[in-house]
Amino acid sequence: MQTSRALIVSVLFALGLAGCAAPGSTPGEMEIRQGRIEQITPTQLPSNHHQGVGAVVGGLAGLGIGSLIGGGTGRDVAMVLGTVGGALAGNEIQKKHDQPIPGQQIIVRTNTGVLVAVTQPTNPALFVGQRVYIQGNGEGARVTPQ
Repeated sequence: MQTSRALIVSVLFALGLAGCAAPGSTPGEMEIRQGRIEQITPTQLPSNHHQGVGAVVGGLAGLGIGSLIGGGTGRDVAMVLGTVGGALAGNEIQKKHDQPIPGQQIIVRTNTGVLVAVTQPTNPALFVGQRVYIQGNGEGARVTPQ
């Protein structure tokens, strides 16, 4: 018994040390490149609201309200109707708030001659020919004035 307990503790300790030693990016580091804007094209970005949240929240609210009505079988029916009605209402409310966000696709020629396209929310301070920084990479990249 004592041997198996010591073995389990040793394995957990080794796993913990391995997790601490795992390589990864250092928090706060960000790649920054310099360049000049060659083109800006207006575009639409999808809303950042999570799909289905309105229906879930509405359904839960309807369930809560339905549970306050009646008793016995009537309460059960009220809870089901409240859940369905709340889900439908919540979904419709969310649809009204899920409008696309105005954005822009910015083409930047870096100082090394590479063209980089970044799509981000509209920044009226940017214009063609302007010297800029490209912060980050991938979907998280942003173009900011120098």
